[in-house]
Amino acid sequence: MKAIIPVAGPGTKLRPHSYTQPKALIPLAGKSILSIIIDQLKEAGISEFIFVVGYLGEKIEDFVAQQYPGIHAHFLHQTDRQGVGQAVLLARELVKGDQVFIVLGDTICEYDIKSMIATPRSAIGLRKVDDPRDFGVAEVNEDGRIMRLVEKPHMPKSNLALVGVYKIKESDELFRCLENNISHGVRTHGEYSITDALECMIQQGIVLQSFKVDNWFDCGRKETLLESNALLLKKFAPGVDTTGFINTVIVPPVSIGAGCQISNAVIGPDVTIGDHTRIDCSVVRNSIIGSYSHLQDIVVTDSLIGSDTECKGEARSLNIGDNASIDLG
Repeated sequence: MKAIIPVAGPGTKLRPHSYTQPKALIPLAGKSILSIIIDQLKEAGISEFIFVVGYLGEKIEDFVAQQYPGIHAHFLHQTDRQGVGQAVLLARELVKGDQVFIVLGDTICEYDIKSMIATPRSAIGLRKVDDPRDFGVAEVNEDGRIMRLVEKPHMPKSNLALVGVYKIKESDELFRCLENNISHGVRTHGEYSITDALECMIQQGIVLQSFKVDNWFDCGRKETLLESNALLLKKFAPGVDTTGFINTVIVPPVSIGAGCQISNAVIGPDVTIGDHTRIDCSVVRNSIIGSYSHLQDIVVTDSLIGSDTECKGEARSLNIGDNASIDLG
């Protein structure tokens, strides 16, 4: 089985951060979105990965090469982004009829991935949501078989949303449906969606089984990214070695990267700090701070601050990209 991970999206809802950093590499609970996905798939026994990259794709390639040198990785470039369906179709020649496990590059879920892989049929991860209109929606019978799939319906007949996790046994049929939709211009909301291709498979009589996802962490916007960071810190945050931190209080859960210098500060709860960041005379809570940044004389809460950034003075809720210098004094 091969894994396909589309990570070509521009991450417009996370700007300015996605101008300089792929969304999949934004730090989260001491990890990154992409590292959590790869770790899950590796643990389940998958060793061959196909990454579909786009803008800033070289950063994805560098990250995988440095952090996961042992996996068999392929990189395909989606130069003309027209949706996830188009991205997945690019992997056709590499898949060559094998089963595939597709995980969207901004999707973090908690589920029994080994059981999902072992399911004898193709399976799609689903989760109940309050408002399914922004998602692909599944209509399921009493046996858990998916009867119909609709991408972002105006009047959904179900509250079961597709979370971006798919195990496909009949990969040739998936690629044929994707190719047919693209050749006939079958778009939803201006894009070629994988949901439409899966509905095509259902129409051909292929059985798609639903699979329950226990938790689904939204990483698409600043507010939901901070919420996900807080939840994931409770699961992943290691103990913090405070050696070298001067007159500093740590309120867990927090994740503090290597080489950080912190003095006269209160850090936490729910804070992720990247490597080699310096914090002086400041309070930081419920925030993500990038690497090689400097915070001084500031109270930071509910904030997302990029790497190589300097912030000084006053209390704020901030959303600052990389390589910035802000003086609020």
